[in-house]
Amino acid sequence: MIRRSFSQLPRKRIVPTETKISLIDKLSKTGLQAIEATSFVSPKWVPQMADHEQVMQRINKVPGISYPVLTPNLKGFQAAVFYDAMPLCVFLSAFCSWNVELKKWPFLELPQSPLVGSTQAMLEGVLETVPMNHVAIHCHDTYGQALANILTAMQLGVWTVDASVSGLGGCPYARGASGNVATEDVVYMLHGMGIETGIDLDKLVEAGHFICQALDRKTSSKVAQARTDGQEAKS
Repeated sequence: MIRRSFSQLPRKRIVPTETKISLIDKLSKTGLQAIEATSFVSPKWVPQMADHEQVMQRINKVPGISYPVLTPNLKGFQAAVFYDAMPLCVFLSAFCSWNVELKKWPFLELPQSPLVGSTQAMLEGVLETVPMNHVAIHCHDTYGQALANILTAMQLGVWTVDASVSGLGGCPYARGASGNVATEDVVYMLHGMGIETGIDLDKLVEAGHFICQALDRKTSSKVAQARTDGQEAKS
């Protein structure tokens, strides 16, 4: 999730467009099936995503990979459609009456964000009314429970997982929430369970290293940290 990776950076710390494009292109070579590229939001409120049109025009779109974008309002939705950005992600809330209208929409998937509460109980409730293949799991790793929550979701039949390279990002509306679960850690767990993902973990770690260097910050991925420490120990 490229959008999430940059969501918690200081407002004046704008990541160069070239860096965003390079990261997406690197991730496109890892075997990932979907890469959330950007957000069609107002540059007034989210200046970090002011270059969304350039990003969508210039990334190397690989056949077989989807590049979804976030569209929080009608203007953003229309702009995303104009630039042939698909699939489109919209905001949902369990407490907003306008969500009733969204029942009419042909959803591809409904991401569940278990920031608070029981993942299993929540998903069991959702799966009573929403088809399993329309549900995704979206976990932050604030309390170190993201992988456990993902495993729980998988045991219930939910196999679409949101993750962020190097565990970058966060949630501006949930104080204290850390970044999304690191993509590298999810892939490592799945491979360790004997589940074939088609993802090249080495290339994924390299992409994470690239963006962490560009942002001058440390990775939050335990797998990437272990590999880096191991390489330093050998040198």
